[in-house]
Amino acid sequence: MRLALYTTVYPGVERYLSSWYGSVKDQTDHDFDLWIGIDGLEVNTVLAAMGAEPSATWVKAEHGDSPAEIRQRAIERMVDKYAAVVFVDSDDLLASTRLEAARKSLEQSDVTACAMRIIDADGNDLNTVFKPPAGVDVATLLLSKNVFGLSNTIYRSQILRRCLPIPPDCILADWFLVTRAWTSGARLSFDYTTRMAYRQYPDNVAKVLCPFTSQQILVATRRVLNHYECVLTKIRDLQSWHINELESAQSRAMAFYRTVSSSPAVLRQYVWALNHLGSNSYIWWDCVAHPQLEVLWSPN
Repeated sequence: MRLALYTTVYPGVERYLSSWYGSVKDQTDHDFDLWIGIDGLEVNTVLAAMGAEPSATWVKAEHGDSPAEIRQRAIERMVDKYAAVVFVDSDDLLASTRLEAARKSLEQSDVTACAMRIIDADGNDLNTVFKPPAGVDVATLLLSKNVFGLSNTIYRSQILRRCLPIPPDCILADWFLVTRAWTSGARLSFDYTTRMAYRQYPDNVAKVLCPFTSQQILVATRRVLNHYECVLTKIRDLQSWHINELESAQSRAMAFYRTVSSSPAVLRQYVWALNHLGSNSYIWWDCVAHPQLEVLWSPN
């Protein structure tokens, strides 16, 4: 079974492409085809940054495309050609067993994400691992957080096809796709072995490491609210209990946003407390309406 390996390249990622492609070439499993979405770059620029000319299928953004639309265009082509799609970010690094383990996970799961060691912009290990708490139901976790990104996840194509289309205005396409998979009954799993190196630097869309700033918390919360709007208005076949749980999570995020956006003092206090919490949780969107800090922002 041949897999598709998909990534997107964009301005600013050029400095990481050589090491990224090196990690792609070092895979123990070579039975895959490389697909690359191009947003705002030319193919020659990408090849020069890689220092190589890989055999790849290039999916170019059209004028005015949002990041979601670029991924939508690539995914709808891949799901008709492959049994499964492996997603990786072009600023991260693959462990040599990433594809081998992803393929094996399909024996029992439809969607699998893996743990990631966190590195800085220069590739230095920060001695921190991105993973959900042990024993937590990753499906339930999806109501307020996400561990299934477009750098650490494999999807069986028959499930991924059902998750389309991605709304053009969707900011967090990874969270939308896995929420759609979960609500459609997909089997989700998490591999706690670190099979990616996840790069953290100031331009990350989804920051997981302290310290956070007030502006980063406001931006993160607006992105989370965009997610709830997308899943509740664009997924048409939600069960009533899915709707109830998602609406409850949305209401909680909205209450948080109303408080911190209207009171700079509360926001400063929340950010200070978040940065001094000493949390061992480093997953996407855990910084928004953190449950251990609810007393600071909840009106109740």
